[in-house]
Amino acid sequence: MRYLVTGGAGFIGSAFVRRVLQSGGGVEVLVLDALTYAGNLANLDPVAHLGGLSFEKVDVRDDIGVLRAFRRFRPDVVVHFAAESHVDRSIRSPLDFASANVVGTGVVLEASRATSPAIVVQVSTDEVYGSIPHPELADEGYPLRTASPYSASKAGADMLALAYWRTYGLPVVISRASNTYGPRQFPEKLIPLLIANAFAGLSLPIYGDGLQVRDWLHVQDHLRAIEALIACARPGEVYNVGGGCRLANIAVAKQVLRCCRAEESLIRHVPDRPGHDQRYALDCGKIERETGWKPKLDFRAGLASTVRWYRENADWVAEVRSGRHMRRWERRTSDRLPVRLG
Repeated sequence: MRYLVTGGAGFIGSAFVRRVLQSGGGVEVLVLDALTYAGNLANLDPVAHLGGLSFEKVDVRDDIGVLRAFRRFRPDVVVHFAAESHVDRSIRSPLDFASANVVGTGVVLEASRATSPAIVVQVSTDEVYGSIPHPELADEGYPLRTASPYSASKAGADMLALAYWRTYGLPVVISRASNTYGPRQFPEKLIPLLIANAFAGLSLPIYGDGLQVRDWLHVQDHLRAIEALIACARPGEVYNVGGGCRLANIAVAKQVLRCCRAEESLIRHVPDRPGHDQRYALDCGKIERETGWKPKLDFRAGLASTVRWYRENADWVAEVRSGRHMRRWERRTSDRLPVRLG
């Protein structure tokens, strides 16, 4: 099986690559990644020795470079993780998100159409539904009510992917996952930011009153869902993927502090961001009925293991926060030829 993974040096993408290669069975993986601030080839080090892994530094907006990589590799499966994904950054630089997430997805879809993989998974987000009033749950037919440039760009990418199914018959599947957490997540997202700050004795910034509710999904459960969709999903369909653990941000901060053995006095409320969604909550019955997938990892256990990873890998945190990880790979990935890792 030949997997082409965009954004495969990022948090979820690299976790998927590691999982696929560790499963064995003659798997080959080509990772495409622009290696921007959140991409880190060190995330692939644990599987570099296994063989079957190659990397090409290319931006998904580069239609010529992406198509060349697709034609050379001829993937059976495409998993499109590559995206700008931080809401705060989207508020500051909305056009970057429109370009990377909509145009970039179009480029990947067009390259897929030219090479005919068996399935293309568009990895999306529950944020496309916007704020969901209590006690409602959003199923896949729930209206899209985006509030940020990030969520709007992901909704646009989803619509484009569905158009490629309806117009060209490209076998696209869309996964809309809730807030994913786990090891190797870039420390600007909530949980790794809270963990890193707690260990450093720095304040933990919480927007507004901290009562915004998010549904937390461990990265390994997220990966299991993607595997289930690759195996069982119907092309042209959307599937919600949620952890079934809905917690207010302030409650998450307090759990992180307990795990880190730090004081709650580190919590600092800061002015809320514009258009901040109050509540996310998914109905995941469709993926459960059609594939049998359900989340397995309890949030307390998942958070404890995540805190332990960040405690044991303080050098990784320091490197990505300083940007040294970007400079380390600059020369090695300066050309277009695939770099064989390992």
